[in-house]
Parts: sequence; structure tokens; C-alpha cells
Amino acid sequence: MSMVDLPLAPRPVSALRIFARNRSAALAGLVLAALLLVALAAPLLAPYAPGAIGVGPAMVGPDAAHLFGTDELGRDVLSRVLYGLRISLLVGFGAAGIATALGIVMGGIAGFSGGLVDDLLMRVTEVFQVIPRFFLAVVLVAFFGASIWNIIGAIAILSWPDIARLVRAEFLTLRTRQFVDAARVAGAPAGVLIFGEILPNALAPVVVNGTLMVGQAMLLEAGLSYLGLGDPSQVSLGLILQEAQQIMRRAWWTTAFPGIAIFLAVLSLNVVGDGLNDVLNPRSRER
Repeated sequence: MSMVDLPLAPRPVSALRIFARNRSAALAGLVLAALLLVALAAPLLAPYAPGAIGVGPAMVGPDAAHLFGTDELGRDVLSRVLYGLRISLLVGFGAAGIATALGIVMGGIAGFSGGLVDDLLMRVTEVFQVIPRFFLAVVLVAFFGASIWNIIGAIAILSWPDIARLVRAEFLTLRTRQFVDAARVAGAPAGVLIFGEILPNALAPVVVNGTLMVGQAMLLEAGLSYLGLGDPSQVSLGLILQEAQQIMRRAWWTTAFPGIAIFLAVLSLNVVGDGLNDVLNPRSRER
């Protein structure tokens, strides 16, 4: 057989191409990127400060002067939605990031150690999981105070057990693999085995679930704010909805636009999570 007759090896498909093949995920990724850019650029894009009162006539519908209308205090709804999206995304990514870090540590220690340590950490995890999340969030925020950082911490405390159980399951599977045994025989310490060998191979499902957790955290913060447990000094989408609930029938735009912003953010995060699952989980691509 000549050189020209040799079959060509298939080119590896990049992760970006796999993600782009899922048109829903690609579109959701663009929407999410746009929302993030808008949130980051809120001080530049917002025509008014979010708390500025009397910038226009009260309860005027969307028009050329105020694209999203005004509320009962004459505040510009567009400006409030832009800043509110910024705070809601901060809560979502902040809480999800802290919860993911805690879950990786707890789940990694439990899965790698096994035995009594594993049993003890899993019992602690189960305690957090059996308590209704929203109820516990209300208790924590009411006890520690409704600052934005307390809300982020409370949501993170409620969310880490899911990541911990996922990481533990991955560690239990990976710790007996040959590449881990080879590193152990070579004298690698526990830290190298955990963070250098096992954890990088266990991150795929963690990334997917972490993405979904951002949306869950945003919804939880919106629920807390709607009940009056949000930070009154920070304009979030949930706080906007809470303040507009008394006038929503007379001024639909005061709740419609922040509601649409939450819907788009959470939906795009969930669809992007599905797309990441296609990229990181080969079994999902075979179906």
C-alpha cells in the first residue's frame, strides 16, 4: 500500500465545535454572554442611577424617554433592571462558586479517605439535604441579616451538598484507576493524588452542575427578595419585583421586564449547562 492510500486519521473535534453543534446551547451561550456584558456595563448603559426618584412622570409605560417605563416613584425601570441584573448575577455566580469550592473539598476528602471520614462527612451532608432549602435560607438570612454577602453565603451553604455528593461519587470511582495506583506507587503524597490526579478527571460533571447552580441561586435570591428578605441597599431583580407587586396590575412593565430578565438568565444558564454536558460527557453525545 502506498503512502497516498493510507487512510487518514479522523481529526479530533474541538470542544467549541461540539458545543456549537447544539444550536440551542449556542444561542443560549450568546444570550448569556450578552446578559453578562450588559450587567458589567450597567453604569455605562443605564441612563439614570437605579435609585434616582422623579426622573420622569410616575407610572408611565414604555416610551422613547423611558424604554422600560417608570415606576410609582418615577424611577427609570430600564436603569433598575440593568443594575438589578448585575446584582442577581453576582449572587448567582458568587453563591455557586463558593458552594462548588466547598463541595469539592468535602466530597473529595470523603471520597478519597473512605471509611469513618466518609461516613461522617456524608451524614453532615444529609443533614443539610433533608432540611427544606428555602426555609433554611429564610432562617439564615433572618438571623444573620439581609446583606448581599450574607445572602450569597446562605445560598452557598444550602447548595454545596449536591456538589459534595457528586464529587464523592467521582472520587470513589477514580481512586482505584490504574493511573492513580501508578502515582501512589511512585510515592505521590495525598495532596498530589487528590488535586493532581483525581480532581482534574472529576471536574466535568462539577462544571455542568455548577452552571445549573448559578440559575438556582438567582431564583432563590429572587424568592428571598420577594418576601422582603433581600438587601434593600442593593437593587436586585427580585427586589424590583417585590417593590412592584402592589402596582403590577396597573403598571405591568414594572414586573414584566425584570421577570423577563430573570427568565432569560436562568433559561440560558440551564441550556448552556446541557451544552456543556454534551462537550464534557462522551456518553451523552452517543445518545
